Amino acid sequence: MSLFRVILSIIFPPLAVLDKGCGSVLIVTLLTCCGWIPGVIGALVILNKEPNYPTYPTYPTHYSSNNSPTRCQY
Repeated sequence: MSLFRVILSIIFPPLAVLDKGCGSVLIVTLLTCCGWIPGVIGALVILNKEPNYPTYPTYPTHYSSNNSPTRCQY
């Protein structure tokens, strides 16, 4: 979260979350229509949330004692 995004979310909250998806923009716009402070809080919460990229490895990382690959437990 950059300083520019924080300032933008304080000035105009829906514009700060424009690249986070149309659902986020809709939620922040509705919150901003209800009041400026709920819109700012909603924008800051959405900006602070980390992206949901998969963090699991695409290759086996656990090996047994005989160095044969085993199934990873997720």
